[in-house]
Amino acid sequence: MLVSSLALLSGCASLGYYAQAAQGQFSLLYKAKPINEWLSDSLVNESLKTKLRRVQQIREFAVRELGLPDNTSYKNYADLQRPFVVWNVVATPEFSLVPKQWCFPIAGCVDYRGYYDKEAALSFAEDLRKKGLDVRVTGVPAYSTLGWFNDPVLSTFIHYPEPEVARLIFHELAHQVAYAAGDSPFNESFATAVEEVGLSRWLDAQGDDTMRDSYRIYKGRRDEFLALLNNYRVQLEANYQRPISDDEKRQRKSELMQSMQIDYSVLKQTWGGYAGYDRWFNEPVSNAHFALIATYNDWVPEFKALLAEQKTLPAFYAAVKALADRDSYTRHQMLERYKLVVHQSAVRSESNYAAASQ
Repeated sequence: MLVSSLALLSGCASLGYYAQAAQGQFSLLYKAKPINEWLSDSLVNESLKTKLRRVQQIREFAVRELGLPDNTSYKNYADLQRPFVVWNVVATPEFSLVPKQWCFPIAGCVDYRGYYDKEAALSFAEDLRKKGLDVRVTGVPAYSTLGWFNDPVLSTFIHYPEPEVARLIFHELAHQVAYAAGDSPFNESFATAVEEVGLSRWLDAQGDDTMRDSYRIYKGRRDEFLALLNNYRVQLEANYQRPISDDEKRQRKSELMQSMQIDYSVLKQTWGGYAGYDRWFNEPVSNAHFALIATYNDWVPEFKALLAEQKTLPAFYAAVKALADRDSYTRHQMLERYKLVVHQSAVRSESNYAAASQ
């Protein structure tokens, strides 16, 4: 996740937004102290110290085994005493899954707008809804400033299960490796691919059987959840492209959203009632929900295919940096060619599974 506080590096944001971004970012940095200082503080409880030591090991692994930046990011810790560091606002038109963008000279255009204060995010979201947009407000536990600041480890995610902490750190550090201004799906999908590859290697090297089994179950559920969303995403897109009236599109949209809720309830039963994705449905599901999921996942298979082609992470990073330097159209065309590779791999997997089942 990139942070819209990069706006504070530019002068284009509104004065109020500029002020909250600057205040929020510098307040975070002010609260951050080197992890070793927390470890040497007798008033800090042992549970937190244990987690911070593991973060240090994760950070060293990121540099040594994943080739991620060796700098001062994630070597400090800040206790924010709130559940999320920022709240992002995502918005789409009523009959489109394409997110609205907010643009800044350094960060380029991004598919969300971040606020350090939840009420400010909700207020902005309500203004967008009054304009007829579909809107989602989502809490964010971590973000990257692309190396402009020393991003700290935060209390908003330090108590997550260890694989989740590792995943977040790998993801945010990946943003410092390659960045294409104005292309959120490219940036976030690349970071998601790095986090998944990195976490797999972390679990192989540092995890135990319990941790690996837990993550296998988690990933299986996540894959099924994403498949459910993709199914309805395809149907929504088809609905919006039909030559029918807005009222008819609106009715069909409502029917699809209700059907998805039912299918999710059925899916939960196969998980034994696991409710980890309930938060996604806490507010009425809208186009904006689908847009954010797409931003983080659309290009992940293509990036993994590129990694398989390049064979090593350094070569993969170099190839991604080269793509980031291209214009958006050329970049996407070059990634598109990996769709065939992904499809062929899926077909081979299905064939192997069918042969093994006979």
